[in-house]
Amino acid sequence: MPPVFAHGALRLYLLALLESGPKHGYELIKALSERFGGTYSPSAGTIYPRLGKLEEEGLVATYTEGRRTNYSITPAGLVELNGRRDELAGVENDISASVRRLADSLRQDIRVNMRGLRADLAATAEAARSSARATGSVAGPQAGGRYSPESDGRLREAEMLVQAFRDDVRVELRRHGGRHPVSPVTLETVKTVLDQARISIRNSLE
Repeated sequence: MPPVFAHGALRLYLLALLESGPKHGYELIKALSERFGGTYSPSAGTIYPRLGKLEEEGLVATYTEGRRTNYSITPAGLVELNGRRDELAGVENDISASVRRLADSLRQDIRVNMRGLRADLAATAEAARSSARATGSVAGPQAGGRYSPESDGRLREAEMLVQAFRDDVRVELRRHGGRHPVSPVTLETVKTVLDQARISIRNSLE
């Protein structure tokens, strides 16, 4: 896969991000992740060396606030940024192309993984049905159309498992959403996984 940023492009984009005001390293990483819709998030090892180089060149200044080091663009940094506005527009176009490329790659990975998941779920459901038939534990309707107490207990357990799964996933999504935006790829993954789980569970009930 081609690199996300061409040579020197990330350096220029960091200056553009700092133009709106001082930011610490994590804020810059988060801003880049949001710009890419969650399909790419630069590592600290990618961001901080470039910030250090910008500081050496006098284009960025730093100051400490509590335990964080904040970065701000200097007058010299603004001069360079203003002189390279056309190049910055090209960087924005390259980012948009990278987002599309990364999203396509992630969607392909999801499709491959979902095929494996569908096969696993189908195999698990069939194994459960076979085991139930072999042990004679498949409960049928009793007198009056009611299920046995044992069957009712399994139904309640199944409902509790579904509820626990729902609660756990909601907590994880809200925890993630409090730190990062939910990307289109994440949303597509959730939809696909839930659809396949629903199909497999429905098939197991037949």
